[in-house]
Amino acid sequence: MNRKFIAQSAFILLMAVNMCQANGCTKNSAAHRPEVADVDLVEMVLKQLNQKTAKLKSYQAEIKYLFKQPLFESQTLRTGVLYYQKSGRKSALRINFQTLKQDDENQQKYIEQYIFDGVWLTHIDYQIKEVKRYQQAEPNEPLDAFDLASRNFPIIGFAKVEKLEKQFEIKLVKQQKDKTKNFVQLHLKVKPASIYKDDYTAIDFWIDKKSHLPA
Repeated sequence: MNRKFIAQSAFILLMAVNMCQANGCTKNSAAHRPEVADVDLVEMVLKQLNQKTAKLKSYQAEIKYLFKQPLFESQTLRTGVLYYQKSGRKSALRINFQTLKQDDENQQKYIEQYIFDGVWLTHIDYQIKEVKRYQQAEPNEPLDAFDLASRNFPIIGFAKVEKLEKQFEIKLVKQQKDKTKNFVQLHLKVKPASIYKDDYTAIDFWIDKKSHLPA
């Protein structure tokens, strides 16, 4: 079943740098070539982010997964924790969903797990007590866990930049309000031929300039 979603903070894992400081930009340089500067800035941030995440041996983050369905005026919010570990050529990723909130209903406990080990994708649904396993690669040729997961979810920060740019049009969004001046926002519009075209329309995410982490 095709679904059109606008996803916000959807498995978006970032360890960004302060963009202006890292790029050495000045007030005048962006003013002369705003569009080119924005494109260069976005690509620079994504590449540096990718370099940082590639060195990670372990990672843990709280996640919020928000699905919006404008046509049905409905949205679903799921929260949980993501765990990542890498050793040599082997890596593993586990996403533990813990709660679910549908529209204006009360948040409820809803436990569901996705486990990627480079070879197998395991889905555990505790509500219906069901476990499903799908082989994704040969045991002697394991895939990176994030590369494997990105086939189903748009994971930003761990996916290669060229692959990300192939799936999305990426733009820097200028913050107009005082309450958002401490954040950097990127907007990813799904391309017509993207592998995510049936499930997403766009993704927005924010980076806290002080902590350099998702906001």
